[in-house]
Amino acid sequence: MASNKKYWKSVEELNENSSIVETLQQNEFVEEIPTDKFLGDKNVLEATSTTRRDFLKYVGFTTAAASLAACEGPVIKSIPYVVAPDEIVPGVANYYATAMADGFDFANVLVKTREGRPIKIERNDLSKMGGVNARVHASVLSLYDAQRLPTPLINGEEASWEEFDVAVAQKMNEMAGKDVVLLTQTFASPSTTKLIKEFTAKYPNVRHVIYDTVSSSEALDAFQSVHGTRGLADYDFSKAEVIVSVGADFLGDWQGGGYDAGYAQGRIPKNGKMSKHIQFEANMTLSGANADKRIPATPGQQIEILKALTGGSAVGLPPAMAEAVSNAKAQLQKAGSKGVIITGLPNVAAQKAVLSYNANSEVMDATKPRLTAMGNSAEVQRVMSAVAAGVVKGLITVGVDPVYSFPDNDSFVEGYKNLEMSMAFAMKLDATASLAQLVAATPHYLESWGDLQMKKGSFSLIQPTIRPLFNTRQFQDCLLKWTANPKNYYDYIKETWASVLGGTSWNQALHDGVLLSDASVETDTTASPTDQISETLESNSANGALSSALQEGDLWLTLYTKTSLGDGAQANNPWLQEMPDPITRTTWDNYVTVSAEDASEMGLENNHVANGGLNGSYVNVRMGDVVIENVPVIIQPGQAKGSVGLALGYGKKEGIQEEMQTGVNAYPLYKDFSSVQKVSLEKVPGVHEFACVQLHNTMMGRDIIRETSLEIFNTKDAEVWNPMPMVSKDHQEIPVTSPDADLWEGFDRSVGHHFNLSIDLNACTGCGACVIACHAENNVPVVGKEEMRKSRDMHWLRIDRYYSSEETFENDFEKKDNISGLGSSLSEYGEMENPSANPQVAFQPVMCQHCNHAPCETVCPVAATSHGRQGQNHMAYNRCVGTRYCANNCPYKVRRFNWFLYAENDEFDYHMNNDLGRMVLNPDVVVRSRGVMEKCSMCIQMTQLTILEAKRDGREIKDGEFQTACSSACDKGAMVFGDVNDHDSKIYELANNNRMYHLLEAVGTKPNVVYQTKVRNTSEV
Repeated sequence: MASNKKYWKSVEELNENSSIVETLQQNEFVEEIPTDKFLGDKNVLEATSTTRRDFLKYVGFTTAAASLAACEGPVIKSIPYVVAPDEIVPGVANYYATAMADGFDFANVLVKTREGRPIKIERNDLSKMGGVNARVHASVLSLYDAQRLPTPLINGEEASWEEFDVAVAQKMNEMAGKDVVLLTQTFASPSTTKLIKEFTAKYPNVRHVIYDTVSSSEALDAFQSVHGTRGLADYDFSKAEVIVSVGADFLGDWQGGGYDAGYAQGRIPKNGKMSKHIQFEANMTLSGANADKRIPATPGQQIEILKALTGGSAVGLPPAMAEAVSNAKAQLQKAGSKGVIITGLPNVAAQKAVLSYNANSEVMDATKPRLTAMGNSAEVQRVMSAVAAGVVKGLITVGVDPVYSFPDNDSFVEGYKNLEMSMAFAMKLDATASLAQLVAATPHYLESWGDLQMKKGSFSLIQPTIRPLFNTRQFQDCLLKWTANPKNYYDYIKETWASVLGGTSWNQALHDGVLLSDASVETDTTASPTDQISETLESNSANGALSSALQEGDLWLTLYTKTSLGDGAQANNPWLQEMPDPITRTTWDNYVTVSAEDASEMGLENNHVANGGLNGSYVNVRMGDVVIENVPVIIQPGQAKGSVGLALGYGKKEGIQEEMQTGVNAYPLYKDFSSVQKVSLEKVPGVHEFACVQLHNTMMGRDIIRETSLEIFNTKDAEVWNPMPMVSKDHQEIPVTSPDADLWEGFDRSVGHHFNLSIDLNACTGCGACVIACHAENNVPVVGKEEMRKSRDMHWLRIDRYYSSEETFENDFEKKDNISGLGSSLSEYGEMENPSANPQVAFQPVMCQHCNHAPCETVCPVAATSHGRQGQNHMAYNRCVGTRYCANNCPYKVRRFNWFLYAENDEFDYHMNNDLGRMVLNPDVVVRSRGVMEKCSMCIQMTQLTILEAKRDGREIKDGEFQTACSSACDKGAMVFGDVNDHDSKIYELANNNRMYHLLEAVGTKPNVVYQTKVRNTSEV
């Protein structure tokens, strides 16, 4: 049976009398063009330097639009190399294997460089550890951050490294015998661990403490007490038949993330089977949005749920929730060793219960733990208190910003200012560095050497891909200098790796970037000595954080990290600031998420204004003596009643460009480094303006998402759950694909290459990595919060998030099938438009569909848009005069009009407005000037390069060689690109799969992008 569910992006769409929705449906561009002001000013008209378009400007159609849009690209002279480096061939990209490790994100990557400039991050397919998320893809832009420190500082004054070394030696001698703490991020680096030991041996008064800005301390404590090693259990969700998550957003940043690729493998129906995913959670997360069954539950209820699942008895759960827990338990028992429970609860007992339950699960790997988080909350808490009390006399921070991120901020900051010695290793003058006596300017990871052991037995090398842009020095090189070691860090790593390499050569390991080895090396294990484990577990206050009796407040708060900004380390990155949140579709902000029921009780509102912009109420968030004022509110479908959510990582001021100083700092609420707290909300006056793209380019009420249940998928023919749209010809119904339904004369598309892109709705988790990869590859501009609010976002690729009205697929059909009579249909169809408190969610990436019968081409008066024989819809930017007819005629709403010149324009002060930031631009793709229409090109520069390389080598192109930026970024297999004329290719198989459908196929546009019907595993035991 086909899905006729009504999907909606925003609650506003469910108001059938909404003038706002009506306006947005009728108008592609909701802002009026100030034509009178422009055309009425003779001086403005005479001052224009444009000549080629004068005829169209003055007498042509849509004169006003053409006048405003017309422009000329600036001419910039280039200067050639004096002496060109041997390995650089102009116009040819070089790739280097390296790895990112900033203490929050760890990933093996390939770095694409052009003429010596890193311009894009790619996945390293040799890696067996984690994926490359949106933040890792965006990290290349952070290399060209204009806020970076150019040189070391002594008491706020610029200094040379020689002067800095002298000052450090003098200060360290003065501190002899006094308590000094070296507070660092988790490095997961064998050579750095060894170096720190040598440093603390030379200075015995220095002790090393590891601080993870977003803590996994309880999971680490639990794993260490059970297995004797400090680490995190690893999970391969491709082996799972049943996954039950209790408060763990494992498709997001839970315990380092990177689990989505394995998860996606198990979610694609094969041989009639797919994994079943049940999610209990408070906030609506990526994991909950992708689950087959999602049950909203407060953190207090989650503890009881976990007890019941792991063999205990639950207390006080509502009947419906208790039944869901019972069903989940039965599913797990049926799955046996292929079932797994995970939890994100910041509670050692909860984490131990899960480890015990999963002991015999094939999904969990405890023999080779993850080593990417090593922090100990109790230890960090002691350091924090000791600095505030004046017991610690010196603090050296590396890769962390405690002045910004510590919860007990005021007392710590006062103590930090009074330290006898404060030294910060930082890339930017952040909150901690701005108060430090000594500031060591550190390089970006793309300018650095290093090594990693992200998982036991899995090693990686970090190598520089560009010479340092500033006068910086690595932390490790500083330690070598200060321990009088004559080696540089590169030689030190080679020496450390002598035992790791085995039979592999150093050059081969450096080339591959990854190496599997059974060598035993020490990695960041200083965090919690074994003899202190029992004390730590008993005293860890986070264990009690889930007891409502311990804290004041009537709402459970779950602190989380956004897919875009993470812990806030890249807060100055405009690509990430402008990336829409997968769930709320909001950019440039964090906010309190509240359920509709709680919002109604507190009088909190979200409203859409005439141009589609979203407004919301403000609240003060109170936790004991801590108050965060004027936090905007998003009413979030699926939020558990009695709970709220708030993202960490926002609210930075120091070392951050003014445009990127967004949101509120939620770390003051991160008491005891626990993600769960009790708070109260108080509504305050004011209206917040969100830059939210929920209502932009809406396609509500049309054939968009197709889905079915696994049972129907296995038992019914494809025409039942994936029917071909029919159209009428001579009063007869014929398939839309019939030649009789065509108004066009076609041509033979079987000659040469013909590109198709397949998008599997089962595998897409909505992570957004493809969006950032597209940004990097295609020089997509950042437009800022004001323009985003006006629906002028420039993303070539968007990931639409749709809610359905019923909680389950079966309920939706049952209600529709039982409707009888006019009265029943009017009332019950009306009910189906009301949002559920717990809606199902579907993600759908949408870009230019590259239609073979493209409606944009027929209406372009200057033939700026045309179709290539290879299936790609082309744009000739220098022909486009900005009539925007093509956007009006596009049923998919995927074209973006360049309202402004976004490069070298002070009004858009982002990376394209400074010489450093522009170094990230891809020379293979033009930077579009003002007044043209731009859109996805299906990365024609990449496909043509592949063809030319094969031609040069005199060989055929192998399946998988053709890629787009989005398909190469997607490690989940949700996006597959290739030549559909190659009948042995994966894309040919997918284009002829019975799950395949075209978006809005009834329109007859014949797209070259195909979608795979979403299948949900809704069966119960």
